Amino acid sequence: MDVQQIKQRFGIIGSAPLLNRALEIAMQVAPTDISVLVTGESGTGKEIIPQVIHQLSARKHGEYIAVNCGAIPEGTIDSELFGHEKGSFTGAQGSRQGYFEVANGGTIFLDEVAELPMQTQVRLLRVLETGEYIRVGSSKPLKTNVRVVAATNENMQKAIATGKFREDLYYRLSTVPIPLPALRQRAEDIHLLFRKFANDFADKYRMPAVKLTDAAVELLQSYPWPGNIRQLKNLVEQLSVIETARQIDPLTLNAYLTPITEKTSGLQLNDQTQESISERELMYKFLFDMKKDLTELKKLVLELANGTQNINLSADQSAAVSRLYQEVYEETTPPARILPAPTVHVELPSLTRTTDHEDFEAHIELEESLSLEDRERELIQKALEKHRGKRKYAAQELGISERTLYRKIKEFQLAE
Repeated sequence: MDVQQIKQRFGIIGSAPLLNRALEIAMQVAPTDISVLVTGESGTGKEIIPQVIHQLSARKHGEYIAVNCGAIPEGTIDSELFGHEKGSFTGAQGSRQGYFEVANGGTIFLDEVAELPMQTQVRLLRVLETGEYIRVGSSKPLKTNVRVVAATNENMQKAIATGKFREDLYYRLSTVPIPLPALRQRAEDIHLLFRKFANDFADKYRMPAVKLTDAAVELLQSYPWPGNIRQLKNLVEQLSVIETARQIDPLTLNAYLTPITEKTSGLQLNDQTQESISERELMYKFLFDMKKDLTELKKLVLELANGTQNINLSADQSAAVSRLYQEVYEETTPPARILPAPTVHVELPSLTRTTDHEDFEAHIELEESLSLEDRERELIQKALEKHRGKRKYAAQELGISERTLYRKIKEFQLAE
């Protein structure tokens, strides 16, 4: 059986290369018992692939059960999948077989598998690895021989990174991944699908089928279709029922299309906003740290000026005195106003007391940059050195996102 015969048997419309490749992989893995993970956006028709795999396998005479994992409440999903014993929970008036027991020798399709609770993921992993499961409320392990095909529209790597999905279960489910293309990746198939749906609804509602003008076909093919085939089918049904004219022009078609451009620009705006917030996070942290340093060093300078401390200034403390010149002696609060880098002359009492109470004059001449950009570069460089170039930990230290840190590294041409 070739790909074209598969399409005819299961009513699959289209000839896009990505679609053909997905069907070829399904045909190749069907005779085996390998676990398969079907990925793709919502509305791409992922439920067709498990049916193809089941019907072309040696299990085709066994049970085929499709389970929507996202539609079953968390408190009952273990019972649905693995069964339960009488009295195991409130309302369990008798024993019940789960899907893995009913489908023994057949195939289970777990749709929206990323929605499974963490506890259920542990149970599922055990079934995939050993073929064993335990009913809710029981301690007796049972065996099952079930082929598992799963599907998801989520980014599984992101789900793993956020702790929503177990990494070991992901690799066990995706022994063979089958990605389904989005409708916008199948531009040559869009008009074929439109005509197929138009004929179906014409038969259903007993009316002539709607048709598109050439210009309307171009509009249809250029639209991004965020809802994929499901959205296209709904569109055709609306046109078939609502429009009295059977010839659809671009103006009429455009009235039924969601203005994606507005959503896209909104997403871009949000991204820019997030970037601005990240920059402000860095600036706020810098200002907070500077204020903290100013408070501590101002106290030190005042104690030195009053002669209440016998302290020898180190190089760092001398630099701090220079930075504090504005605040201590001119009542200026950095960084409310940014001044050009001054040459600071500070006259302090004796820093080392002698037995005959002689006073010595300390003369400090330092040039310190008050540029926020220089201070920002310095903080980033220190954070990178502290964490040995690991941007993730350096970003955490600075209180900014890793993306912002990466951009700042490039901007300041820093070595990691």
